[in-house]
Amino acid sequence: MDKPMNRIKEVLEERGIKQTWLAEKLGKSFCIVNAYVCNRRQPSLEVLFEIAKILNVDVKELIQSSGK
Repeated sequence: MDKPMNRIKEVLEERGIKQTWLAEKLGKSFCIVNAYVCNRRQPSLEVLFEIAKILNVDVKELIQSSGK
């Protein structure tokens, strides 16, 4: 069974935003952000809300499945 597409990754790709940019805005390392994007690590709720704010999306958009 295919792994579901990561919504953080989808939003970054849709907007042409690099993971390095998000890492800088979050004050986290690229490795941490890459782990979030690749589903190796889950962000805390606090960090998830911060990501949503930075990307200007509703946090619900980051946690629902994309259906792709």
